[in-house]
Amino acid sequence: MNKYWMAAVGGITAGLITSTQFALPSFAQEAAPAPTTYEQLDLFGDIFERIRSAYVDDVDDQALTRAAINGMLISLDPHSSYLPPQNYEEMQFDTRGEFGGLGIEVTQEEGWVKIVSPMDGTPADEAGLQSGDFISAVNGEPTLGLTLNEAVDLMRGPVGSDITLTIVRDVTAEPFEVSLTRAIIKLTAARVRTEGRTIVMRVTTFNEQSYPNMAEGMAREIEAAGGIENIDGFVLDLRNNPGGLLSEAISISDAFLNEGEIVSTRGRNDRDSNRFSATEGDLTEGKPLVVLINGGSASASEIVAGALQDHRRAVVVGTKSFGKGSVQTIMPMQGNGAIRLTTARYYTPSGRSIQALGVEPDIIVEFVPPAPVDPDAEDAPQRRSEADLRGAISNDSLTEDERQQIEDERAEQEAAAKLKGQDNQLAYAIDLIKGITVLGGQ
Repeated sequence: MNKYWMAAVGGITAGLITSTQFALPSFAQEAAPAPTTYEQLDLFGDIFERIRSAYVDDVDDQALTRAAINGMLISLDPHSSYLPPQNYEEMQFDTRGEFGGLGIEVTQEEGWVKIVSPMDGTPADEAGLQSGDFISAVNGEPTLGLTLNEAVDLMRGPVGSDITLTIVRDVTAEPFEVSLTRAIIKLTAARVRTEGRTIVMRVTTFNEQSYPNMAEGMAREIEAAGGIENIDGFVLDLRNNPGGLLSEAISISDAFLNEGEIVSTRGRNDRDSNRFSATEGDLTEGKPLVVLINGGSASASEIVAGALQDHRRAVVVGTKSFGKGSVQTIMPMQGNGAIRLTTARYYTPSGRSIQALGVEPDIIVEFVPPAPVDPDAEDAPQRRSEADLRGAISNDSLTEDERQQIEDERAEQEAAAKLKGQDNQLAYAIDLIKGITVLGGQ
């Protein structure tokens, strides 16, 4: 038995040796000196030529070069990459607020494509994709081993075409498939509305429209309320906001601060280090402010939340943010492409780096998904009060205006109760503002 086993192993080994050709280098007695940069570049050129001349199939020189460049960049960190001309052009268009696709911000983690956040009102959002989900396949093609640009290219396609993503949400559960239809993504960077006596500013991304959209919406809602004296406070909702332009993050932070540092960036070289400070003028005139964040709040969102938190200008509510505390610079290159290179880390006014740590909220409030509505459920029994009893005497201590005020307050309370069932985090933020207003006498 042992004789046959050894013979089998010998046969396999022999087969490997005869099917693989290689040369053994001679070993020097002393370790060779480390090669210089120019020697390494010569080595790269030599390997490139060997591939072109000896690889089993013909290779595309341009594709080979791009793969080498991208490999060099992605070896640095998940956010550095090469942008071929088409991707660079699309990225410039995206920052202006309209593009085609699924509406998700993605990054790469240990080779896996990870969703940072879905964008409001997009196919990804409507399909229920969540921050932290992993995309393991696109139309059945595995994403592991692809660069981030290659995975994104797989997800691109004609508007109206269908795509199937394989999602891993929990490592202990089975992957599942989600079908989506590609659409034109028109991002309204900021939507502003009034809930009771609180103005809610929902900022979904940081592009060139973000600050103008927010400022115009705030002015409109304040005017509709009859003046800022009729507003209790403001909620800045940055949940599932994947970030964007640093300049817009600075502008939105500045909108609520009168002075002080907003953010600093520090790179290896002094030229990559900057400090940005607030200017006089607070659009809320010092009214209470709550910032909502979650695990999908990244990059520029964290700059805003961190600045307002450090200056004690806002109470930060929700769950810990994503933790992307690095700055990428887009550098145009020859051939109409560009590289996205990490050039600095950013720091909040207190000097803390958010990289890989995120912003911790002042008050942790986990999101509770709305309970499904059962159309067959019976309505809850109506509570009766003294006023409902036959022949009850009237209250003679209230004027008609006071009665109307009580009715209005009751309607606000009912709307707040309904909001708790739809979005408990936002409802908590609004209740917090009411509490601050009552205690502060504003």
